[in-house]
Amino acid sequence: AVWYQASPPTVRASMAFVTKKDSGYKTVVKGFLTGGTQAALTYPTEYVKTQLQLQSKSNPEYAGIVDCAKKTVQQHGVKGLYRGAGVRIIGAGFQQMFRWGAYTNLTQVFRDEKTGKLSQTNNIICGMGAGICEAVCAVTPVETVKTRVTDDMRRGTGKYSGSADAIVKILKSEGPLGLYRGAFPTILKQGTNQAVRMPLQVQIFSIISFGDDTKKQSPIYNGAAGFLAGCGSVLLTQPQDCVKSRMQSEAAKELYKGTVDCAMQMMKNEGPAAFFSGAIPRMVQVGMTSGISFALFPVISQLLNKVM
Repeated sequence: AVWYQASPPTVRASMAFVTKKDSGYKTVVKGFLTGGTQAALTYPTEYVKTQLQLQSKSNPEYAGIVDCAKKTVQQHGVKGLYRGAGVRIIGAGFQQMFRWGAYTNLTQVFRDEKTGKLSQTNNIICGMGAGICEAVCAVTPVETVKTRVTDDMRRGTGKYSGSADAIVKILKSEGPLGLYRGAFPTILKQGTNQAVRMPLQVQIFSIISFGDDTKKQSPIYNGAAGFLAGCGSVLLTQPQDCVKSRMQSEAAKELYKGTVDCAMQMMKNEGPAAFFSGAIPRMVQVGMTSGISFALFPVISQLLNKVM
């Protein structure tokens, strides 16, 4: 574990389970396996969150989380909650591959050369860098496909038969840039997410573990700290996430001129509450995915370290 001395008592400055040895291709593989696993476990909450964000505030289709899940199952069966899951699971693998790969390798750059320590400020910078990297390389195209497939099903237009079909049709009709609709708010969201989440997980872990070094590889403690850090990061990124979802919807090209226009229309037509639509299911979803990720990563690391 890595520590830095700000003022007594001693406080961790990087993940309890991320050391100077954690860099290079190993963390890329660990990130991919971590992301794919957590996405498969939590996709239904992601689906419900997106549906609640896409519906009109003036004429809502769903009364809440439970109502959305219930109506989806009634109309499309349980598999309806996994519509668009294929690309999300693979995409989450790549997302966390870029996140953990960028974060662990950036920490090597920002560590003090003499002491090997990482300051809290540099930890925030590393987290932001990881968020921007995953937004550009994985999150934006994956979220675009997921949002448009789920929006298509919600509208009942039957334009796409699945994620793969959506990718082909989007590329054919709009080109590669079609997969990067809503890129700016996504980069803002992911950069802020990880800049907050990474340091916050460190601080929460220090509190709940009482500085006990024997717990630094514990999936329970790391997972609990990750869950709370994920919930906390939602408060700062929900407006960006709502704008992103609107920009990635099927009707975005006809409704909005761009990201700023989308945000202004939301404020004018629906008020400030529109920017926090779906906040509760997203907090549950982000908390779960973050907690599972922080719990899985050290476990997968230990297993892979034995064979790699």
